[in-house]
Amino acid sequence: MTTVATVQWDPYDSGLAADPYPTYRRLREEAPLYYNEEHDFYALSRYSDCEQGLPDWDNYRSGRGMVLEIIKSGFEIPPGTLIMEDPPVHTIHRRLLVKVFTPRRIGALEPKVREFCARALDPYRGRDQFDLMEALGGELPMRVIGMLLGIPEADQASVRDHVGKSISIDDGSGMDVNNAALLSGDIYGDYIDWRRDHPGDDLMTELLHTEFEDENGVRRALTRDEVLGYVTILSGAGNETTGRLVGWIGSALAAHPDQRQELVDDPALIPNAVEEVLRYEPPSMVIARTVHRDAEWHGTTVPAGAALLFVVGSANRDDRRYPHADAFDIHREVGQHLTLGLGAHYCLGAALARLQGRIATQELLTRFPRWDVDWQNAKMAQTSTVRGWETLPLLIR
Repeated sequence: MTTVATVQWDPYDSGLAADPYPTYRRLREEAPLYYNEEHDFYALSRYSDCEQGLPDWDNYRSGRGMVLEIIKSGFEIPPGTLIMEDPPVHTIHRRLLVKVFTPRRIGALEPKVREFCARALDPYRGRDQFDLMEALGGELPMRVIGMLLGIPEADQASVRDHVGKSISIDDGSGMDVNNAALLSGDIYGDYIDWRRDHPGDDLMTELLHTEFEDENGVRRALTRDEVLGYVTILSGAGNETTGRLVGWIGSALAAHPDQRQELVDDPALIPNAVEEVLRYEPPSMVIARTVHRDAEWHGTTVPAGAALLFVVGSANRDDRRYPHADAFDIHREVGQHLTLGLGAHYCLGAALARLQGRIATQELLTRFPRWDVDWQNAKMAQTSTVRGWETLPLLIR
């Protein structure tokens, strides 16, 4: 049953964000269905509950948003906002994007990603310290998304800064969605208009020129607003989550130098190590849904229309699923963690995130096999949608 428990969890509390895992453990044990009266949401924190609920799109809908602030605002989701759509529209739009987001295109990016990592890290050879987020975490995802979408390199930093500003919060409050900056897509309008007349070998061009059969059986091209929606979500999600992943790789390996040395000695372990980082420190801790019809969880009815948060950051640390879940272990059989979602809304960019995480780790370890973190000067970014480092100074040994 829902517990009016002594445990309290506020997703906007930056103090809890610094280390949420003790609170998550208490949620799992004391209030597996948690209700927060102040912000009016329910939350599920156990792996089995999240595993059951996340794929059930019919009962737990995305069409009103997948971020709590957007759900509570009642904001009308723009067309083409794939991660905030429900079937059948979501199915049609996702199928369209899968056709252009192919393994061939992702694989073709590998040499470019490696070249960028080398260019970004080489200037720091011989130095005794540098900020990993400034050098790589804040740069790599932006460059890769720019390559995919066809955004000129000179403009990519402004796109990244726009996204970062739109999701930042003040302590104790959520993201400001009044002007819907995160979803407006206005910053991409000129690129889309230019690409319509100047096609290239990029995702934006394919979105503009491909045809599909929509939910009404009409064969057509995407509208300009739909293309804006696609591009906005792809660039925002791709920039923020993958950038945080790079930072968590840096801090997790600093905290576990013996395991880092294993990766130096045997780089074949790196892909599984990246998977363990994704489980251990997920860049996105929460996936929000709207309850479509009354649902029963732990003896309590969650009413239709309620906001329900699946706390995947807690689920990934559930000892019922992962023995010694609070331990970082690059040899763990990770299997299906929930960081990238589950079911119809499983992260479309999962392969791209893994590619960047693997190459960033390889190139970092090749140049800097040993480092510590200057924890006094490390700073956590303050957002309610992603969790990770704003600055992560590495002390090279």
